[in-house]
Amino acid sequence: MRALFSYGVAFLILVLAGAWLSTGTLVMGGNGPGNGERPIISVIEGEEHGPVATQLAEAGVLAQNETEHAVDPHLTIAQRNEQDLGANTQLQSVRTSTYVAKPMPIEVPLRGRTQAKASVGAVAETAGVVDTVHVTKGQNVAVGDLLCTLDQGTRAAAVAQAKAGLEQAQAGLEQAQSDFDTNAELRAKGLAAPNTARQLEVALSAAKASISAAQAGLDNAQAELDRTEIRAKVAGVVQDPLVSAGAMLAMGQPCATIVQLDPMVFIGQVPEARITLARLGLEASIKTITGQEVSGKVTFISSTADAATRSFPVEIEFPNAGGAIRDGITATATVNMGSAPAHLVPQSVLTLNDEGVLGVSIVAGGAVKFVPVQIASDTRDGVWVLGLPTSADVITVGQEYVKDGQAVDATNVTAS
Repeated sequence: MRALFSYGVAFLILVLAGAWLSTGTLVMGGNGPGNGERPIISVIEGEEHGPVATQLAEAGVLAQNETEHAVDPHLTIAQRNEQDLGANTQLQSVRTSTYVAKPMPIEVPLRGRTQAKASVGAVAETAGVVDTVHVTKGQNVAVGDLLCTLDQGTRAAAVAQAKAGLEQAQAGLEQAQSDFDTNAELRAKGLAAPNTARQLEVALSAAKASISAAQAGLDNAQAELDRTEIRAKVAGVVQDPLVSAGAMLAMGQPCATIVQLDPMVFIGQVPEARITLARLGLEASIKTITGQEVSGKVTFISSTADAATRSFPVEIEFPNAGGAIRDGITATATVNMGSAPAHLVPQSVLTLNDEGVLGVSIVAGGAVKFVPVQIASDTRDGVWVLGLPTSADVITVGQEYVKDGQAVDATNVTAS
């Protein structure tokens, strides 16, 4: 009997709870505030205003779905509060820092390689067989150092013969001069006819001409002999091709090749977007892949772009005492092309507006102003940007919670 009573009480409670729940509201999530709400009795009856739902509503026991006003689901909570409270809305707090435009160094990084200033072939100026090679590959030579000696052959005999000819011409000149002077004395005393002077003058002129011809012959013979010694015209390091002793050299054939390593040049490419800033004499710092660092200046800028890369070849000359930096080493160069006014700001202040434009939010006149910017350079100390006013109160904390034109409570915590 007691069990039946307990079951009866439980059934009654269940029926009452079901009746109470049926007067409530079913909320379908995901449709926004005020949407997706239906009375449970309507769901049971399968229609919005069934007979049972109507009777319960008239009895005042059915829950009513009432909304005070439509809510825009696209607004944030802060924007809804501002819409509801109006002038009584508490302003969003942000922190700002004042950033003033500074000269930003415009530096263009270049990749390239080192190259010898010149590679000069020490060529033979006369034909002959190589008698002696005085240098070895890799040897440093100075201007005037002897590189190779050719077999003199008959050149020394030609010099001796030219010297003898010169001495003979000098003797003839002395005789002609003596005859002319004697004739002048005789004519002065009236012992010689005046017309005899002409013949002696011609003989003296011919003797002088013979001296000039003999001297020229000696100079030519001596020069030909000197050409058997091939000397360095520039200072540098001896490289291939290097001739061997006993080889036959024709006129114009190199005895050795000298690579001039001081000064040296860096060969690189300037992007076409920066070519208008490039000019001769700009300072540059160069660092090789081996860790060597030097400074130089721009000495050449090509007037024609590379067809494949659309960049312009440049040369940076730098001193290389002792040939410490070798030819053909991979290197990078940083060219200082001047400066431009810009702002150095932390990367964290950069943000995007609703259109996806990169910019910075600043406070002007107590309200937020979104200013589009362009990144000019990224450094360890921050980001150099272009487009901000000369002095700008940049929002450093809270920029993601405000929008353009919104009034804010700004606190300037630092000045930069």
